[in-house]
Amino acid sequence: MKRIALTTFLALATPAFAAEPVTIWRDPGCGCCDAYAEYLRNEGFEVTVIDDRNFDQRSIEMGVPERGIGCHLAMIDGYVVSGLVPSEIIERLLEERPAITGITLPGMPGNAPGMAAAKTGTLRTYAFGPEGVAVYSDE
Repeated sequence: MKRIALTTFLALATPAFAAEPVTIWRDPGCGCCDAYAEYLRNEGFEVTVIDDRNFDQRSIEMGVPERGIGCHLAMIDGYVVSGLVPSEIIERLLEERPAITGITLPGMPGNAPGMAAAKTGTLRTYAFGPEGVAVYSDE
């Protein structure tokens, strides 16, 4: 009985995003993308990195607004994630499942995961999709 209770507890306590597969397309010369991939692995995601010198064109083709392109592009459970988006924002996206194409943290903010040892300060993430672009989070 204790084993069943422990198994049930562990199943309920395990985040739904655990081991969620993530594919990242990045410029081969970008070091922060490797650091970001490692950050996501440490947060429980299963990450595959693909070198792609044209990831910015791929980003536009996948719906990322041109002014919103981050330093790499990722696909996570059907959502496009552009840039160094913190894991807690990705987790929120996967929990809420909004009717959007994806989210982006444009550019390469110095306080974002992959650029800094840890996220510091506020990062503004945008949602984008058929309805346009809107702030998704200020965290």
